[in-house]
Amino acid sequence: MSFNNLDTLYRQVIMDHYKNPRNRGSIDGNPMTVDMNNPTCGDRIQLQLLIEDGHVQEAKFDGEGCSISLSSASMMTQAIKGKPVDEALKMSELFSELMQGNDVDEGDIDLGDIEALQGVSKFPARIKCATLAWKAMEKGVDEEKQD
Repeated sequence: MSFNNLDTLYRQVIMDHYKNPRNRGSIDGNPMTVDMNNPTCGDRIQLQLLIEDGHVQEAKFDGEGCSISLSSASMMTQAIKGKPVDEALKMSELFSELMQGNDVDEGDIDLGDIEALQGVSKFPARIKCATLAWKAMEKGVDEEKQD
């Protein structure tokens, strides 16, 4: 597939997640909730996680922001749901490397649609948009471990 076709496909995936976000909303009960924002551009996200027995049982988000920020949150919640917390954190580490423009060895971890965001690494001002939900997940997991 040519670069232009791949770029077009990635843009379509990003816009699909932006226009039809997966896991947008809130979790019933008493989920762990993390609010984060990017003051540079105004993106804000509220991430809710339900972690039981070391697994992310449920992940939902709400917020406002650009297509990169909200599509990344949609992709992330979809990718980490049902996964062991350690694997979700590994995905976050791989995503961070991807955003820094580094080649990543996914090993046994499938990033799926998340790879569509790799082009963001060429736009440093947008990296914080793409990583906002991931930083919220890391913060939430850290807080959960401390309780």
